[in-house]
Amino acid sequence: MPSVHIHTSLKERQREQREQLILQVAEEVLLEKGYYETSMEEIAVRVGISKGTIYLHFRGKDELIAAILQRDLRLILDNLDTVIAQYTTARTKFEALLTFLNNGLLCKNSQLLSSIYNGVDIQRKLKEQSSFVREVIEFLFVHITRIVEEGKKAGEITTTIATPVIARTFLALITPRSYDALLQQKYHTSMNSDETIQQIGKIFFEGITNKK
Repeated sequence: MPSVHIHTSLKERQREQREQLILQVAEEVLLEKGYYETSMEEIAVRVGISKGTIYLHFRGKDELIAAILQRDLRLILDNLDTVIAQYTTARTKFEALLTFLNNGLLCKNSQLLSSIYNGVDIQRKLKEQSSFVREVIEFLFVHITRIVEEGKKAGEITTTIATPVIARTFLALITPRSYDALLQQKYHTSMNSDETIQQIGKIFFEGITNKK
């Protein structure tokens, strides 16, 4: 019996490894060609498996993108505390959070995130996972709220604005849809991603009015 258990565990690990490889290759092809030009057959060829094998893991491109997004959001959940803990002030924590989200999710997957918003099938698939998306948003909200409260106690952040308002405003600033439009230069901006992040931070920390 022990040998059966070991054999089953090995098969499960192999399945998980193959699934991660499919996601990695699918992400590369999707970013290279876009949602509509990507085929499950090409993904299978690049992975080195049959198209039928892919369908054992994912039922279509919309499910692949949802899985890629969920994987990246999991990375945020797993690493956010470590990133924030390296800094001591509210501003440096917020700046680190902006950079972390930019490098780990928004910048790398801006084209992919754009596909998520434009694809009807993908939107349907994400609605099926809405509880997980809400979990991530609330996770971020809790952490941002904590930073704001710490900043208020330290005198870094004004107490005249309610903490939930500040937290939700920060979340709105990093909404992938508007951020993606900036990176794709739809509004005639010539900034790169780092410059965009710096200016988003400037709006959040300093506002847009001239100081008298």
